[in-house]
Amino acid sequence: MDLPVATAAIAPPPPVSLLRPARQTTPLVFASAHSGRAYPIEFIAAARLDPHRLRRSEDSFVDELFAAAPEHGAPLLAANFPRAFCDPNREPWELDPSMFEEELPAWVNTGSPRVGAGLGTIARVVASGEAIYRGKLRFADATDRVRCFWEPFHDALRRLIEATRRQFGVCLLIDCHSMPVGSMAPKAAADFVLGDAHGTTCAPPAIRLVEEALVGLGYSVRRNDPYAGGYITRHYGRPREGVHALQIEISRALYMDESRIERLPGFGAVQAGMTALISALAAAAPALALG
Repeated sequence: MDLPVATAAIAPPPPVSLLRPARQTTPLVFASAHSGRAYPIEFIAAARLDPHRLRRSEDSFVDELFAAAPEHGAPLLAANFPRAFCDPNREPWELDPSMFEEELPAWVNTGSPRVGAGLGTIARVVASGEAIYRGKLRFADATDRVRCFWEPFHDALRRLIEATRRQFGVCLLIDCHSMPVGSMAPKAAADFVLGDAHGTTCAPPAIRLVEEALVGLGYSVRRNDPYAGGYITRHYGRPREGVHALQIEISRALYMDESRIERLPGFGAVQAGMTALISALAAAAPALALG
């Protein structure tokens, strides 16, 4: 199983991986928040699920699908830590009070729909709905994860966006994710779902370019249904300030076996398609009406 686990003899990886081009030549930034698969040993020890079932929340291999970004002049930021451990696509303090030994501070967001679904910053369940933990956590556990994992991811992403906007006057963030089979009704199923929070986080020419490129590759595409964009897209997507954000959800059926968490034989073709998309975006982004 492709699952790095930190041990006493092996130092854990840094919270994020940042692949930079030799020179950034396009106002694009790519981010993969949910493809991390370095599971801390203390997390596995506290879980009631085995490592394979813990991986059901991953957007497995999405960072690999977009790995060509630096070759086309754009940085790619990826979380190394898993979503089930700490979710950077949430507010920093979306926490379920039932998971903790002590009462949470009043300023913690305990009432969001994500918390209600068990998928807050510190998830209560994996994507299949199975409970993660045997017992309750301490609030200090959540604080450590936010400080040591959530914050480094967002610090790095914020710096990339600010540097890109300074260099080019504008930034287009591509927020890369995957969606499980069965997440859409059969009649509404699509290969890709593009989310711009219903037209509020990204200029229309950018989402239109991505949609046309994917359709040209033979894929079916929907917009904002059922995924309109999570915290990353909505938080950073501020077109009036020159920062645009577009969430891309890829159907896992295209490239991976969800039950085995393995790449399908067609993985290379999907990766080649994403490389073609990156190339098209990199070439067109400087001339898009993003101002």
